[in-house]
Amino acid sequence: MRLHPHEWGDLSAPTLVCLHGVTSHGGRFAGLAERLSARHHVLAPDLRGHGYSGYEPPWMIDAHLEDVLETIDAERAVWLGHSYGGRLVAELAAREPDRVERAILLDPALQVLPHVALDLAEQERRDASYLSVEEAVAVRYDTGRVLLAAREVVEAADALHMHEGPDGRLRYRYCKSAVVTAWSDMATPPPEQALVPTLIVLGEQSWLLLDEQVDAYRGALGDLVEVVQVPGGHTVYWDAFDETVEALEGFLG
Repeated sequence: MRLHPHEWGDLSAPTLVCLHGVTSHGGRFAGLAERLSARHHVLAPDLRGHGYSGYEPPWMIDAHLEDVLETIDAERAVWLGHSYGGRLVAELAAREPDRVERAILLDPALQVLPHVALDLAEQERRDASYLSVEEAVAVRYDTGRVLLAAREVVEAADALHMHEGPDGRLRYRYCKSAVVTAWSDMATPPPEQALVPTLIVLGEQSWLLLDEQVDAYRGALGDLVEVVQVPGGHTVYWDAFDETVEALEGFLG
């Protein structure tokens, strides 16, 4: 499946591919892309089951990687992934390291504890609808999914990712079945660490990444891996935008 792309920057510049997490879409990377597009052609596709891409199964890791490689023409690129997108980038680096010039993992979901993945998959099965974008964003703050980001930034991003249903209520534009499948994927063991330069950006208050997963990267990659901790929670490109951009620019510079 060719995916719906979001693009920034000069087509002739080196390619930087950004892969989003579950329930999200490629447009979430707009802020980062605008800062990085002076030196990169930034591509951020909507994954299968998300945004404006097709929703048909299968929704597993293999299918997502095939979709992304079908969509991205560059033979070699910098690959960035947030959350589940980070797991996909790690999988791609392990399977086809020659395609990955550098890997950037933003609070990646390399492996989620099975009981946590079950809880989150079960939560996803419930309907979630809202009377307004402001109400939906308030839930993000109330549940701790966003901690420090300016509310207007989150509202602007979510407004692009919501649609009105037949009942007049707003819902996020993604397929729940695809998200449940992704939580199952994230409960499986992570791939082997690929010997490519890798940056891992962690939210100081994130619940996701385990210390042993970071230690495994340090043990396998040595000087090839850089680990940076930034303020806030899991969504580092919102909670710690400036610090995240600084880490990316230093790594890519």
